[in-house]
Amino acid sequence: MKKMFLLVTILLAVSTIYAQQAKPVWVTIKTPNLKCWECRERLDRYLIIENNTNMDGGLAQWKFNLLQGEIKFQYLPDRINPDIIRSTLNNAGFDADAEKAEPDAYKMLPPICKRAEDGGGPQKNKPCHIQPYN
Repeated sequence: MKKMFLLVTILLAVSTIYAQQAKPVWVTIKTPNLKCWECRERLDRYLIIENNTNMDGGLAQWKFNLLQGEIKFQYLPDRINPDIIRSTLNNAGFDADAEKAEPDAYKMLPPICKRAEDGGGPQKNKPCHIQPYN
């Protein structure tokens, strides 16, 4: 009887631990100055570093849509939230939804990664959302 009680207690404890882990959630964030492959690679490297150092591994994955100027993030809500993701994008120099990029980080972006009103983005007859051949 003691063994059965111990087994049930262990099973309940394990199931409680797994039940408390938050499931990944998706959020889509508009980034209007993210339209080209160069910007995507730059931001991808930045997100990898930030996720491993400052975000406690809270980003599970992200997917870029350069034509729409948006990113879908899958994140762990017990570690980070969409506001932290937006702030990270701003710190990388990119606008995130209604929030503008940090001015110093924005200045560091190459001209093609700037906002359209600043002369950035795809140029006429030069699509930049397609990965270049090496």
